[in-house]
Amino acid sequence: MAKLGFLGLGLMGYPMARNLARAGHEVAVWSHTTKKAKQLAQEEKAIACDSPKQVGEKAADCIFVCVGDTSMAEEVLVGTNGVIEGAKPGTVVADCSTIAPAASRAIGQKFAGKGIHYLDAPCTGSTPGAAGGTLTFMVGGDEKVFQKVKLFFEIMGKQFYFCGGSGMGLHAKLTQNLILANILEAFNEGFTLSTKAGVDPILMLEIINNSAAKSGVIAYKAPFVFKRDFTTNFSTKWMHKDIGLALESAEELDMPLPVTGVTEQMFRAAIAEGYGDADMCSTIQVVERWAGVQVRAK
Repeated sequence: MAKLGFLGLGLMGYPMARNLARAGHEVAVWSHTTKKAKQLAQEEKAIACDSPKQVGEKAADCIFVCVGDTSMAEEVLVGTNGVIEGAKPGTVVADCSTIAPAASRAIGQKFAGKGIHYLDAPCTGSTPGAAGGTLTFMVGGDEKVFQKVKLFFEIMGKQFYFCGGSGMGLHAKLTQNLILANILEAFNEGFTLSTKAGVDPILMLEIINNSAAKSGVIAYKAPFVFKRDFTTNFSTKWMHKDIGLALESAEELDMPLPVTGVTEQMFRAAIAEGYGDADMCSTIQVVERWAGVQVRAK
């Protein structure tokens, strides 16, 4: 039984931490929402902590983090009462959040100064993957450190890609989400156009699924759109955040991303119209409103 930690018990973090506890490990947990940590402690015998620092003190082997954005990660990891103030030298910290690569590298350098190992390990698979333990992880940092703690990752996921040095896991994740968001925006525009023209959406999906335009995200999300079910698996606001991080990285590398810039604005429009907390497929409603139609099953 290992002594593990988990910070951030949201839609992804809660089931990830639960899977670690169910595997028989001692898991110290913390969340901005205190009742979530207490709930997990009651349901799975995890240890609810009062601060990230306390998680660092209790989790000697590996601490996982899954929070919403860069500032949250900086706060819980290297801020006041953060993990860095409690963790012991030799502990591994694996940040599964999607944050700015440059900020992640800076966090890693601060941990290195304390003799603490740090991995950027963003994941994909949304809430169903977190619940089922089938996530995909993209990892940056020291490969030997990753191999040391991989057995804990294997409780939460099925696919693992070591991408290189510090920040490389995040660059891979941002590329994946950039492509995913642009495909979703193409779906939004294309299916709204065909629906307004009179093509049945279910027929249109069958055509797409049997053509060179076939896409996993379209095949998965379209049925939810047709049912008008925008229950959150991955929210519009968090995808918008990731698109913004991709654009920031492109600016640092002096590279234009024109299509992604438009997609970022469309997601921003969806947030402005009140769809920020809904699933990212709710973004289609912006184009639907412009067109005066809804893409739904007949």
